Amino acid sequence: MLRRTFLQSTTAAALGAAAARGQAGGIRLGFDSFSIRDLGWKDIQLIDYAASLKLDAVQLSSLNDYESLEPEHLAKVKDHAERTGITIDAGIYTVCDLSTSWDPKEGSSTAYLRKGLGVAHAVGARVLRCAMGTRADRPDLDRCIEATVKALRSVRSEALDLGIRIAVENHAGDTQAREMKMLIEAAGTDFVGSCLDAGNPLWAIEDPLLTLETLGPYVITTHIRDTAVFEHPRGAAVQWVALGDGSVDLRRFVDLYKKLCPNAAMQLEIITGIPPDVLPYLEPDFWKVFRQTPASEFARFLKLAKSGHPYIGPMVIAGWGTKSPVLEAAFKEQQRADLERSLEYAKKVLGVGVRWKS
Repeated sequence: MLRRTFLQSTTAAALGAAAARGQAGGIRLGFDSFSIRDLGWKDIQLIDYAASLKLDAVQLSSLNDYESLEPEHLAKVKDHAERTGITIDAGIYTVCDLSTSWDPKEGSSTAYLRKGLGVAHAVGARVLRCAMGTRADRPDLDRCIEATVKALRSVRSEALDLGIRIAVENHAGDTQAREMKMLIEAAGTDFVGSCLDAGNPLWAIEDPLLTLETLGPYVITTHIRDTAVFEHPRGAAVQWVALGDGSVDLRRFVDLYKKLCPNAAMQLEIITGIPPDVLPYLEPDFWKVFRQTPASEFARFLKLAKSGHPYIGPMVIAGWGTKSPVLEAAFKEQQRADLERSLEYAKKVLGVGVRWKS
């Protein structure tokens, strides 16, 4: 297991100054392109959509979000974002070559990170989001963390030269917050931070507020959504829902966000239409990959599950796989509608966003 390293930057005074700046201007609001993935929109269209909704930012979280990776096109994307006033956070996927989700077509983790950094720089992004893996990697978690840290360190000089910070997402239940904190510190906080996902902690039996408390000082971009959490005969079940439809105390979440990471854009990643996921914590085998979880942390998740309830509103359920033409059309409309009503909730109920207020 990697030992924690000392923080290389960010003093308490600096955090206080950052919080003051963020509270004065407000938390920027945007969305991650994965929220409307089935629409098939590319870079310029996504930027125009964000501008039409009076947002401040957009996260192009995949290289597939670009019409082309040619320099001439990326320059147009940068110019268009600047003209419309939309800040871009760039993104790639798994950078751990030991992960079950690693794509060997990328050659090497270093080459993939360099490719992502190049695209991020070309479109004017200051953040590059990436992931280590998924919960399928938890049996080999220590080795995956070490491989990810090695990959990140291999591009440290390039990232610093370009002025781009790499944000590692707590992705699909791959890590709990204290594990991700260790990864970020071991890689180096001068160029690595957190892409805090508020939905994925539930897959790792963790209260999203605990995740924010732990990773908040490292957060440089986000994936924010709500989750319905409730008891199940085998333990608990979780289902991602639109903002305001779930069990997470979002008002508390935003209050804490303002204190810990006010300068990070709140990028909504709304994922609906997926069946509830069962977390069978009453069964001994479940704990094989969560042996290090403190009882105090699990107790917070348990409290959330006991106080929650299933989502009983309308929702088209189709899962991740191939859909019939009818379901695909319904899914496209649901993704757009759920994202837009979540953005409205963020604006009108949570008070997030800058541009829409002017």
